[in-house]
Amino acid sequence: NAALAHYSPSNGSSRTLSVGEMYLFDTGGQYLDGTTDITRTVHWGEPTLLQKEAYTRVLMGNIDLSRLIFPSNTAGRTVESFARRALWDVGLNYGHGTGHGIGNFLSVHEWPVGFQSNNVALEAGMFTSIEPGYYRDGEFGIRIEDVALVVEAQTESGEKPFLTFEVVSLVPYDRNLIDLSLLSPEQIRYLNSYYERIRAHVGPELRRQRLEEAFEWLQKSTQP
Repeated sequence: NAALAHYSPSNGSSRTLSVGEMYLFDTGGQYLDGTTDITRTVHWGEPTLLQKEAYTRVLMGNIDLSRLIFPSNTAGRTVESFARRALWDVGLNYGHGTGHGIGNFLSVHEWPVGFQSNNVALEAGMFTSIEPGYYRDGEFGIRIEDVALVVEAQTESGEKPFLTFEVVSLVPYDRNLIDLSLLSPEQIRYLNSYYERIRAHVGPELRRQRLEEAFEWLQKSTQP
């Protein structure tokens, strides 16, 4: 069903889960101190070579945009293609926007932040989603969505202001779907740094709540 980018379940289309296919979880909640919107795609069995490559290239696009450094007052549409480049390299694409503004206990899709041609320039303090994907009609769907905060970047020149993103969603990606041979050393370093942050922030909280099974899953899922 996730082969459709936007899908609503019904009694007539419900299916039984199995280990033989991919699953896309578009999750979120609204809390007094903020709103979350996080999507992860998983496979509990043996993914096909196409599924692994497509997933990895979606992840590469997520990473490339998340770690991008760009001048202040840059419009989102100017940098949007960084999320698509790894897919474009092999003739793949996705048919939805790369991200949208996220409100503070407000709208999950909040105007006017985002990466479309009619969105405003990015500024420090804005929250946006970063969510490239790939969908093969009738077969499977992939989306990797994180919430990111626009922050000032530290550059070698020291000239200001340049901006970058700080991903605030702390959820591991599916190791079963990553083809490491496609990732660059910089992308792998980014992943390892991200996993260290997840362990540092989420691990102690799981221990505090005595959620040992979740803690063990987290440790396994965030290995270098």
